[in-house]
Amino acid sequence: MTSFITFEGVEGSGKTTQIRRLAEALRLRGHSVCTTREPGGCPIADAIRSILLDPAHGEMAPRAELLLYAAARAQHVAEVIRPALERGEIVLCDRFTDATIAYQGFGRGLERDLISHLNDLASGGLVPDLTLLLDLPVEEGLRRALERNALDDGMREGRFEQEALAFHNRVREGYHHLAATESRFRVVDALGPEDEVALRVASAAAPVLEEGP
Repeated sequence: MTSFITFEGVEGSGKTTQIRRLAEALRLRGHSVCTTREPGGCPIADAIRSILLDPAHGEMAPRAELLLYAAARAQHVAEVIRPALERGEIVLCDRFTDATIAYQGFGRGLERDLISHLNDLASGGLVPDLTLLLDLPVEEGLRRALERNALDDGMREGRFEQEALAFHNRVREGYHHLAATESRFRVVDALGPEDEVALRVASAAAPVLEEGP
């Protein structure tokens, strides 16, 4: 069985943790699972990630940011995602094209047509079978993200945490818009204990994983 499942959400929504939890559960059931992330996931894309998320690059132009995300995605899809799918693996990815619409479209105000064109070009038209939106208020997400960064020296990747609250609210609104218009989305309440959220994620993913693509 092969499936491409993406996890989306604002900063601190718990995507990394819930991807790990779902991957562990699937492997216990005998599935081959590839976990990855954007930006990053392979050496070239990770190098671009270090530019994109570095707080020292606060003056980055929105269009430059958009193009860097597209470049990282093109390499990531070619080197990691498509090969894993061709091997018959379940791919769990932390962010994908929807993040670009939410962050660079709704957050930065860049043209949706431009973003859609670049997303299609970079992904080669690849669309997730399922997108899980881990949703919570941005204030709580930022609190978690800043706490996490302080613990693991993550401030070197804290450029987006420096954005104003209004920016993060626009991003969340963008995700809600996508969830209302794209049938592949499932909204998962990301508040509460990790174990409870993991059960919600498993329940939301079950129909796609049971049916396959």
